[in-house]
Amino acid sequence: MTYSIVAHDPETGELGVAVATGGPSVGAMVPWVEPGVGAVATQSFTNMDLGPLALERLRRGVPGPVALRELVEADPSREVRQIGVVDITGASAAYTGRDCVPFAGHVAGSGVSAQANMVERADVWLAMQTAFETTDGELADRLLEALRAAEREGGDMRGARSAALLVAPGAPVDKPWVRRYDMRVDLSPGPLDDLADLLRVSRAFEAFDAAFDTGKAGDLEAMLERTTEAYALAPEDPRITFWHAMALLANGRPSEAEPMLAASLRAEPRMLEFARRYLDAGHGAALAPIVQVRLRPY
Repeated sequence: MTYSIVAHDPETGELGVAVATGGPSVGAMVPWVEPGVGAVATQSFTNMDLGPLALERLRRGVPGPVALRELVEADPSREVRQIGVVDITGASAAYTGRDCVPFAGHVAGSGVSAQANMVERADVWLAMQTAFETTDGELADRLLEALRAAEREGGDMRGARSAALLVAPGAPVDKPWVRRYDMRVDLSPGPLDDLADLLRVSRAFEAFDAAFDTGKAGDLEAMLERTTEAYALAPEDPRITFWHAMALLANGRPSEAEPMLAASLRAEPRMLEFARRYLDAGHGAALAPIVQVRLRPY
């Protein structure tokens, strides 16, 4: 039915879950994560209660393996359940009930647990662990690569139709819903590709938002650095293209800006009116004089 991975990054402290399945909306059921606490995947005839119940134990300082054992022992339907847990220390554990649909199994290592059921081959969970441990980059990239490794080994026998990726900060916060990434593909013939695209665009808009912050502060060179980063990640997005053009104009580079400005307005003509309203509302004061003059011909 489902393959998933839970993990802790010892360098950043981040906690994450990634999952894919043959049914819709897996992100609403299987993955659970809380900053500074832990990550959980509950699947196979899914009992969603196990997610928050596991996090509640981890929040109280119960080690991941102990929390999992307590939950399994208390579940009368344990033999059809599958669950993976990792706590903030990196202690991980997994359980696969004997009545889970084969192939079904798991592997738990330092800071990671991979689990799968109803998959084509019995090495799916091992492939996920290997991919995670041998992939460089941020936790989100490593989790996504683990899902791709599962799919290369055959994945869910019904074919993947939905996927999700959650990553939370390692430090405890007073807002347990805070996420670094919270991405779901609820129904798609290629959910892993869509999930990767969401991650790429999300990173582009992280840089884009930072560009606005630096622009408001009057640091136009820093704004251009961040819009350049955003544009490199998502050049197809007319909003990013438009504001990258604005940053280029503000830094005295009109020959580069003009083609981008024209292309962005062809793709989304409303950007022009949005920019005027944004500047008229008092945002981006350092940018306004330059941009307003340049926008007059449009």
